[in-house]
Amino acid sequence: MITTSAYAANEPGALLHRVKIERRQPGPHEVLIDIDYCGICHTDIHMARGDFPGQVFPLVPGHEIVGRVQQIGEDVRGHSVGDIVGVGCLIDSCRSCDECVSEQEQFCDKRISTYGRYEKDGFTPAYGGYSTHITVASEFVLNIAPSLQPAAAAPLLCAGITTYSPLRHWNVDAHSRVGVVGLGGLGHLAVKLAAAMGAEVTVLSTSESKRSDALRLGATDFLYTRDPEAFSRNSGRFDLILSTVSAALDYDAYLRLLKRDGTLVLLGVSDSPITVSGFSLLPRRKSIAASPIGGIRETQEMLDFCADHQIGSDIELIAIGDVNAAYERVLHSDVRYRFVIDMNSLR
Repeated sequence: MITTSAYAANEPGALLHRVKIERRQPGPHEVLIDIDYCGICHTDIHMARGDFPGQVFPLVPGHEIVGRVQQIGEDVRGHSVGDIVGVGCLIDSCRSCDECVSEQEQFCDKRISTYGRYEKDGFTPAYGGYSTHITVASEFVLNIAPSLQPAAAAPLLCAGITTYSPLRHWNVDAHSRVGVVGLGGLGHLAVKLAAAMGAEVTVLSTSESKRSDALRLGATDFLYTRDPEAFSRNSGRFDLILSTVSAALDYDAYLRLLKRDGTLVLLGVSDSPITVSGFSLLPRRKSIAASPIGGIRETQEMLDFCADHQIGSDIELIAIGDVNAAYERVLHSDVRYRFVIDMNSLR
């Protein structure tokens, strides 16, 4: 076993603090990674505060991990010592169900999350990326191209694939008109990715102050949604709308913005029930859907796409000692647009 430093919450709602954890030596098909950077996802805060059932404490958050391969098992192919690699929201799955065979591991009923649950053996806690090292099955390790800035690439492992996957699933291209609701950690990457696919991108936001950033990131238009005429003026405009916010929306109003066969896709959801009138869907065969992360193959595809188009997250790099303050700032939307922890500050 390898003793490594990490930051953990001992119980739900506790502040994160420095601890020692054990990582195993890599088995024949595993990779030991020396972690350089880990992004802060809003899910990390929910998990540290015990908002989801079945969480395992002490909890070491972090599923936007970038580092270098330190050691590989004897049967590992496709990764070499010194490679820059990433680990996202999954570290394993059953590998045999229909979802896994079709490379959609994110839907596997036995998928293993990067942290907050038990590993495949059912009793070893899975610890995340707020640590100096991690040992992961090689099939769930992603290659990061040298042309990507490693710190800016870290949020791609969650926020990037969460926005890329629906853009690909709904076949966004140069003929598409895409609306992005919210300009935060997810939204700013949705804008960059959709623009790189050639789409005409419009940001829909309750904050007029985000207009200049929206245009800088690649949007061609900005709708201030507190303007009562914004919805009537843009009726039937979009092929696809990605909602990246976790607040409840007036779904009927947003559905009116869609063209025939258009889809409103929820990437962020609230605790409130979704209420939609059938008359918002029926006349033009519109749909409302939701989308999680992608599978491992699609995540690698996304990373390669980002490398080809030089897409990374807009980040604020922090030391691990500032993580609790960063959590509070995330809750107050005081970051543009993603915190990334320099894990060398833990060494």
